Amino acid sequence: MFRRALICTDFKDGLHRLVQFVHSFKLAGIDHITFLHTLALPEDREIPRPDEEREQEIRDRLTSDMGTVPDSMTVEVSVQSGKPAEHIERTIKAHEIEIVFLGMPSRTRLSERLFGSTTIGLCKRLTTPLLILRPQLISTYTVEELNLRCQHLFRYLLLPYDGSHASRYLLDNIERYAQEQSDSFLTHCLLFRSVDNVSRKALQEVQNYKLEEAKTSLDEVKPKLEALGLSVETVICKGQGIPELLHTAMEYDITAIAISSDSFGKLIELSSPSFAGELLRRSWHPVLYFPPER
Repeated sequence: MFRRALICTDFKDGLHRLVQFVHSFKLAGIDHITFLHTLALPEDREIPRPDEEREQEIRDRLTSDMGTVPDSMTVEVSVQSGKPAEHIERTIKAHEIEIVFLGMPSRTRLSERLFGSTTIGLCKRLTTPLLILRPQLISTYTVEELNLRCQHLFRYLLLPYDGSHASRYLLDNIERYAQEQSDSFLTHCLLFRSVDNVSRKALQEVQNYKLEEAKTSLDEVKPKLEALGLSVETVICKGQGIPELLHTAMEYDITAIAISSDSFGKLIELSSPSFAGELLRRSWHPVLYFPPER
């Protein structure tokens, strides 16, 4: 699906371990990787200047841990000083990055507001797709598990689809990547839809109508993905969206949940959290986030 990747690590997120598996990324279709680490500028000087010695130590550490780089693959290590978001944006432009890997610990909206989140901030600013990974998982995977994970990052995607503009935009992106991929890197999709559960009999008819409407909408988009050579399943659940989606992700052999949003990062989130925002904060599965068109 993606050929040029940027992997950002602060050495607390576990993503620096991925430098050992560049050969596995090649099997996932990625042939150009940039590893980026950003150091804070020293604050004990009148004029903040990069600590060049520390930068070189980090560069040497990442380079020495690097696995064998396959032929026709390019791997670069970049260590910069300053604000991470600024260097990430510059690197994306300089290397024509197609996917950005970021680590993000699970957290509440309150802790996010109190302590901030570089990942959430980038989700709001970037137009490049991001793959959000949980540091707790990356840090505990064995070498064998990480090797397989890197090979099959985008093999089986769970796609929430409700007919909204954001879900149609998500589907358009998946169709485009599936059509353009040079090999079978993406092979399976699981279309998901949830309908609020009701207990009152008076509302059963409304729920039945929504269930039928959900089935119709998924049945309409399923053939479009199948026509691209993908194996496609559909799931319709009764209950709250996020819990049902996370339960479905646990029951199926997915490699990531793909999502987009029209409201994530906007003022409306202050009173009504977006589906994408809550998923990014709560999912233990990797989340492939497609920012909306700017």
